[in-house]
Amino acid sequence: MRLVHIQQQRQLHGRRALAVLPVHYPKELLTAFNVLAVEMWGPPGPPRGEDAGRLQPYVCAVARNALAFLASGGADAVDGVLFPHTCDSLQGLATLVPDFGGWTRAAFVFQHARDAGRPSARAFALAELRSLARGLEAWTGRTLTDERLLWALRLHEEIDACRAALLDGRKNSSLGDRELYRLLRRGEWLWPEAHLAELRAARAAMAAEPVQRGLPVLVTGYVPEPPALLDALERAGLTIAADDYAAIGRRVVRWRGAGDPWPWLAQRMLSHPPCPTQSADQGARMRWLQELAQRSGARGVIVHVQKFCEPELFDVPAIRRALPLPSLVLEGELEAELPAQAVTRIEAFAEMLRAGARAA
Repeated sequence: MRLVHIQQQRQLHGRRALAVLPVHYPKELLTAFNVLAVEMWGPPGPPRGEDAGRLQPYVCAVARNALAFLASGGADAVDGVLFPHTCDSLQGLATLVPDFGGWTRAAFVFQHARDAGRPSARAFALAELRSLARGLEAWTGRTLTDERLLWALRLHEEIDACRAALLDGRKNSSLGDRELYRLLRRGEWLWPEAHLAELRAARAAMAAEPVQRGLPVLVTGYVPEPPALLDALERAGLTIAADDYAAIGRRVVRWRGAGDPWPWLAQRMLSHPPCPTQSADQGARMRWLQELAQRSGARGVIVHVQKFCEPELFDVPAIRRALPLPSLVLEGELEAELPAQAVTRIEAFAEMLRAGARAA
């Protein structure tokens, strides 16, 4: 489906496509330049090429799989690639992919500001955004106007408003967890206007009364891969009531801007929910998770992280201390299928939560 969509956007609208590594990047800027962003979270499954072996075995599967995928020609349908500085491993790919992977197309890098509360963060973000914009102007041959950037900002603000409504109001949604996540993740590769139409339809279909669900849990982690994890939660009688996945909940900006588009865009980059890839302020993140848990009525916490993902793993002890709820830590490696051991642990965790609910 992604390949077909890329081809359609190129043929019908003359849009170039840019593969984007996780997590945070100025998608509004790409949209303003009429560039289709196609996010690449790995991809999941076994590495699609031998070049994964060029990285140490203790590097996360996201980086290893991405290097192998790009080097094997898996992303040849796109016209370039963007590397955000999410972590040292992904930043390193900006050098390794052209050198080891033989990538000869355009390659961009984006450094996002750390610790949004510092006075220098906004100035740094603004400088990085303008630098990327200059590179995109040279690559696309387009001149970016304030009017075009304002249009893109308003478009993505509405997308985030719909995402927030669907995540916050999932008790009233007829969509199960897997259906909802499939919808939200289509935004990783659909043209934003097409994605917004889908989100609007799902939001309009929300029921007036709560839909019967399983025991509510809070899920935090990197990316909901494999999707079979969502099926396992449902079969075990659990439902995701609060989301803190880097790929889902932490992408939703709830701050609304106005005025000059460049400061607006810079502030949006600094207004994501707390994420260990953007800030070392563990306290702010724990307060955010506590608020999510309380608001959603979560009975337990599932920490679903990729093996060797240091930004996520560093926060696990703090999460256990901050949230006075039963917790389950699942480590994965972007498997194509959910391991049977993980299914068994989910089932045991669900039974523990049910026992606690009965006792209460």
